[in-house]
Amino acid sequence: MKQLNPGFYCKFVKRPMDALLSLLALVMASPILLITALLVRIKLGSPILFKQYRPGLSENIFVVYKFRTMTESKDGNGTLLPDSQRLTKFGLFLRSTSLDELPELYNILIGEMSIVGPRPQLVRDMVFMSPEQRGRHSVLPGLTGLAQVNGRNNISWEEKLQLDLQYIHNITFATDLKIIFKTIAKVFKRGGD
Repeated sequence: MKQLNPGFYCKFVKRPMDALLSLLALVMASPILLITALLVRIKLGSPILFKQYRPGLSENIFVVYKFRTMTESKDGNGTLLPDSQRLTKFGLFLRSTSLDELPELYNILIGEMSIVGPRPQLVRDMVFMSPEQRGRHSVLPGLTGLAQVNGRNNISWEEKLQLDLQYIHNITFATDLKIIFKTIAKVFKRGGD
């Protein structure tokens, strides 16, 4: 499924704007990035970054970077404990403030992601998507998106994918700007939705 009639903004402005804004954000946020990296190293150990394969544009697989939020704690057999037991208060703080996602600015800078777009799902999630839902991969995945500002974890899987499809059919500067401002407001509220 292809995006319908991408306009001037989508064709010529969105990617250069993403590159410029992500570079500026990386520079301006460098003190926060360094402090967060240091705290992750002290509180959670090494590695500092969590890397995971995700489907991107045209379902091409790329590595997404985040700050680590969980320990590497294992049971007596050497098996990792469940996520709920490995997620620390510090990790929960990183997630609730979205600080864990700051390294994704690098993914945006190098063209694997966009500031606004459908959030990259796990590779295994593609199996559960209909061909129409997989159309969300006709654009770059985003640091934030329409689903994130309309419920995030408080809406169903189907609703998230429907919002992703709604977004890809209406990519405009005004839409992206609105999503960015709503995201900033949600981060400052530290809301779970």
